[in-house]
Amino acid sequence: MAYKRSQLMERRLAGNRERILAAARRLVAAGGYRNAPVTAVAAEAGVSTGLIYRHFPSKAELFVEVLTAAVEHELRILSAIADEQLPAAQRLQRAVASFVRRALAGPGLAYAFIAEPVDPEVEAERIRCRRLFGDVFRRILEDGVRGGEFPAQDLDVGAACIVGAFTEALVGPTAPSRDGQRDGEHLVEAIAAFCLRAAGA
Repeated sequence: MAYKRSQLMERRLAGNRERILAAARRLVAAGGYRNAPVTAVAAEAGVSTGLIYRHFPSKAELFVEVLTAAVEHELRILSAIADEQLPAAQRLQRAVASFVRRALAGPGLAYAFIAEPVDPEVEAERIRCRRLFGDVFRRILEDGVRGGEFPAQDLDVGAACIVGAFTEALVGPTAPSRDGQRDGEHLVEAIAAFCLRAAGA
């Protein structure tokens, strides 16, 4: 007879997993990927390192899951903006500005997800996530081209360039070595304005 976990055990395991992910996210937000070794995540989550490895075979896999969860949250926000009943140029500006504002509000996490040196598995996930962001911006560009707000263009290239522009523009302002903070709202407006010009608005 096969062993079957009780519902209580399933809930406990799921709770441990969520606690580990939350702890890893807090540590990464506070000091980047290098600030979240498995031993520190275990201490933060109040679990053993062995329990972490039961859920995540490696630190890279743990960080990939933290990254994926954060990106899914961003995608929900950006997709909602993309679906608004507004001119495409306004949606493009709002989507870029909202992403940049959140990145500046949480620079440690943003830098870890955008530019911090990471394991190859994590970098591969970053690339996949950028493509997902590009899909959202492609929809906005396509609407804008169809409606005459933007000139005809290669939509895939245009979307990739927009995502590349606003993520690259955030590397310096979110880096741990940044010297003081620039005017956040000015930076938001400057990056959004550049992306609008890049789209041809």
